[in-house]
Amino acid sequence: MKTIKYISIFALCTATALFTSCGNTPESTSSKNGDTLSVIHSRKSVRSFIKDRPVEKDKIETLLKAAMAAPSGRDTRPWEFVVIDDREMLDRMAEALPTAKTLADAPMAIVVCGDTARSFYWYLDCSAATQNLLLAAEASGLGAVWTAAYPYTERMQIVVENTNMPAHILPLAVVPVGYPEGEHTPKDKFDASRIRYNKW
Repeated sequence: MKTIKYISIFALCTATALFTSCGNTPESTSSKNGDTLSVIHSRKSVRSFIKDRPVEKDKIETLLKAAMAAPSGRDTRPWEFVVIDDREMLDRMAEALPTAKTLADAPMAIVVCGDTARSFYWYLDCSAATQNLLLAAEASGLGAVWTAAYPYTERMQIVVENTNMPAHILPLAVVPVGYPEGEHTPKDKFDASRIRYNKW
């Protein structure tokens, strides 16, 4: 009986330790969900940056890891990324791209691209990756904004020429990234009138 009692106590202690160490307690799960939702609702488009404050390499890697954690059809992961921190190149692209003038103030940008040889719906998967990147920027204390290249032929050509992309790679978006300058407030975009249940 003593042996059974000791085994039961050991099993109970082990289960408790595993449950706690894995972070599966109701409190930690609630906190995790709260942090995630907070980042989602805090995200905003930032178009003004502290120009002379570079983004640390570990934070750049954090953004790219988050982007690559996105879902993709059949797990094809058709995304490719070009990190731009060359000042002349950023200024040149800012002048040429009509919707990316903020590149002139950003210390860097990440071009999210798709491999058309891997997937014909690359732009959907790369959109998910771009959203992850934007959320990771918010969570890291950075600012970022999605500026579209795809599906505008002229904008895409400008990006392709500046980055020497091969023919099967197409740019989806140019994302200026940096430390925000000034105050930026997220918008409350919730609209109950856009919701239907079961039928239109």
